[in-house]
Amino acid sequence: MSKDSVILVVDDEREHADGIAEALQKCCAKAIPVYTGADAVDMLRSENVDVVVTDLKLGGDIDGISILDEAKKLNENTEVVLITAYATIETCKEAIRRGAYDYLVKPIDIDQLRTLVQQAIRKVSKRPRATGDLAGEDFKFDGVRGRTGAMQRIFQVLRRVAPTDISVIIEGESGTGKELLARAIHVNSKRWDKPFRPINCAGLAETLLESELFGHVKGAFTGAAGDRKGLFEIVDKGTLFLDEIGDMPLNMQAKLLRVIEDGIVIPVGSNKATTVDVRIISATNHDLAKLVEEKKFRQDLYFRIKGASVSLPALRERPEDIPLLVQYFLKEAADEIGSKVTGITDAGMNILMAYEWPGNIRQLRNTIQTMVVMCDRNKIDVQDVPPEMHKVHRLTGAGRMGDMTGLSLEELEKRAIIDTLAKTGNNREKTAKILGIGERTLYRKIKEYKIG
Repeated sequence: MSKDSVILVVDDEREHADGIAEALQKCCAKAIPVYTGADAVDMLRSENVDVVVTDLKLGGDIDGISILDEAKKLNENTEVVLITAYATIETCKEAIRRGAYDYLVKPIDIDQLRTLVQQAIRKVSKRPRATGDLAGEDFKFDGVRGRTGAMQRIFQVLRRVAPTDISVIIEGESGTGKELLARAIHVNSKRWDKPFRPINCAGLAETLLESELFGHVKGAFTGAAGDRKGLFEIVDKGTLFLDEIGDMPLNMQAKLLRVIEDGIVIPVGSNKATTVDVRIISATNHDLAKLVEEKKFRQDLYFRIKGASVSLPALRERPEDIPLLVQYFLKEAADEIGSKVTGITDAGMNILMAYEWPGNIRQLRNTIQTMVVMCDRNKIDVQDVPPEMHKVHRLTGAGRMGDMTGLSLEELEKRAIIDTLAKTGNNREKTAKILGIGERTLYRKIKEYKIG
């Protein structure tokens, strides 16, 4: 069994999907069953899938060929095996032409399928990963995931700039995942095997910041007991992440500009110059363009570091991504501590989605870790959510939901549905997706609670 490989099994007949997944997991790799084409596409966008086993005919608008196309668009290294009861020469030729690994005709021989999937996994595993060549490579963002249009546009930009040496500025509130994105750019660049070092430009006095960046020689200042290399020398040929660069003192900005322009570092207290080759990725929770206008940030430095820029949205601006992030952090925490927690109830998820998350992804990750540690059941529920998060202040068409403390689970669920319907303009498809439930479940709940 391949420990790190992932197989996605797609079949609209639940028993078939579960049976195939169970058979493949015993001998091949981790297998995840899904029962609709839409769920398969969501999984392909959120997970690094190595092999897809999908039925050709699926209920709904998305069939096996569509899943094949989506898998190859997202990561051309993903292999796809199609299963069909309606095989024709034309269908099979079309599937192979579009990049399918192979196909099987129903009724399938499970041993034949296992052999086929094992061969596909071996083919995928032989391909190099994280080499900086992103053509067809699934660009991985550890802990920063999203299905929203804003996040997908950010991923598209970074896929393009990662293999280059272009400087990047990442803007966003504290906790939105700026350093995680910076690391992802480095890992997916041609500098992936060289050092990556972050430094918080707001956390050090000017003298210490200069020493950290450029190094110093013995006696350069009080406390300099010996020579010390700065980060520019340490990360030569690698990537330096300048966090909160908007808080860097103006004098230091001038010194940084000279190093970036010339590629020459002179340690504090020394006359000896060293040539370095360092890629710069910067981050800030300020509007740098506004700081330039206010003469608080050097315009010439701004233009030097602004090769490409992305702005990470706050978590409250993309609540539909919360279920995806919750599941990711929940699995991460459970694996780390060996917990039996495998999920979260709809009522618990509704509270998390309604919360404003002032600390953004960092706060969500820490909250999930704490809940997993404290939970003694298979699923996190309402009582596991920190009390302060039960008091919700999210705007709806009818006003604010207000304090939800003490409400029954049914009332919490009803209010979450009403709030989300108002937020989406009564778009039930979007509402179901945001709440992390199926459309049929939503329709049943609307009828059950006599909503609108």
